[in-house]
Amino acid sequence: MLAFLKDHPFAVNAYFDSSVVLTFAILKEELASLLPECLELDTFQDKWAFIAIAMVAAKELRPAGLPKFLGNNFFLIGYRVFVKYYSSEGKRLRGLYILKSATDKKKMELLGNIFTHYNYSTIDLTQSTKGIQTTISSQTADFNVVYEESADPIPLPPNSPFSTWKEARRFAGPLPFTFTYKQEKKEVLIIEGVRQNWTPNPINIVDYKESFINSLPINQAVLANAFIIKNIPYSWKKGRTDQWKN
Repeated sequence: MLAFLKDHPFAVNAYFDSSVVLTFAILKEELASLLPECLELDTFQDKWAFIAIAMVAAKELRPAGLPKFLGNNFFLIGYRVFVKYYSSEGKRLRGLYILKSATDKKKMELLGNIFTHYNYSTIDLTQSTKGIQTTISSQTADFNVVYEESADPIPLPPNSPFSTWKEARRFAGPLPFTFTYKQEKKEVLIIEGVRQNWTPNPINIVDYKESFINSLPINQAVLANAFIIKNIPYSWKKGRTDQWKN
């Protein structure tokens, strides 16, 4: 297989029916070892670093220029670290570094692993809503999230390092850029996302079980915030590479 295909060789369009993001705070010293040498943690109070779990119901995913009916509908769970990258031009870019991705469609796993470096796997995923509570779960991934939407004010999760939702939104995701490091060439692959009308709304997490973060070499991950957005057109530009200057 031609290696360049994994470098996002074309722009992509999609539509997000919903995107639910839970962000976990971890002491920066514990998370730093998960990053490649070219990236730095994006921290809060010079103490906390963050991993986000994004649960996205996407439809009409397709190369830009193709009609919507040729797109694919799928559910995605992505595990991302909030990071910073300083480009060869001296620009500071905030973005995400992907640790793992899962989807409910084998076709999406195949295509995702051909055209990205995002490490897709296929798992069973179910989503159900009863009253104001929605549950997203997977038996094979040992994953379960129960959340509530409400028009009433929602408190921040207990033990969150943030004091206000305004602070928390800075780490709500997704950020403008996603980075992949090509160590053999000292190159950074940069994918820029383009979104419209992105207004994350706080949600209340009733319960969660998450095995992947617990499997990482960290002592504790504290739920820091949780947001939802709905009905958002989204696209990704063609990937571009930047020569890392250490």
